[in-house]
Amino acid sequence: MKILGLDSSGLAAGVAVVEDGVLLAEYITDYKKTHSQTLLPMLDELRSMIELDLNTLDAIAVASGPGSFTGLRIGSATAKGLGLALKKPLVEVPTLEGLAYNLWGTDRLVCPLMDARRNQVYTAAYEFIPRGEGYDMETVIPQAPMDIVCILDALNETGREVIFLGDGVPVYIDVIRRNMKTGYSLAVAGQNRQRAACIAALGAVYYSRGRVVSAAAHRPEYLRKSQAERNE
Repeated sequence: MKILGLDSSGLAAGVAVVEDGVLLAEYITDYKKTHSQTLLPMLDELRSMIELDLNTLDAIAVASGPGSFTGLRIGSATAKGLGLALKKPLVEVPTLEGLAYNLWGTDRLVCPLMDARRNQVYTAAYEFIPRGEGYDMETVIPQAPMDIVCILDALNETGREVIFLGDGVPVYIDVIRRNMKTGYSLAVAGQNRQRAACIAALGAVYYSRGRVVSAAAHRPEYLRKSQAERNE
């Protein structure tokens, strides 16, 4: 099974290829360029480096949202274009699930925080349950746009230790420090931002379970209206 992963949902953008449980290649950037400038060049460079024939892909996994409206549109358009051209199915991986997958196997709750502005975050909470030779990721708090204090209160109510990750952490770190009553920690570099490798790896799991859509049917999941739509 060979899965291409694409993620341009946040500040970081990346592409990756996973084959039969092995990460063949990953290209990720978190710099000052727009994803429209980086995503396709990264894919072309990755394809060249590992001599990838795109026709050998089984599916294309894409971070489907929530996240940056512009970033999601770029990733969605790229995935749809590839899927239509190659006649490959798409695997829609919720951005927050892909982000949480960075911490696969931890015994703590995992809480991704993506900055949604105005004291809100896109967030959720997940746990990893031992199953056979690995773990299943299960939802404890469903993904939603939420006031930062509200998600912290909900985490406190669980009484469990939490690991925070995502671009919302540095934005709201003072609020976290003031409001968290249970033990918590912050994911380190390499684990604290979106990674296409996790989108591809989790996409492979979902692909094996038949969770695919056609390229034509794919739509990003924004979770809330854009600023322009809210101003109408």
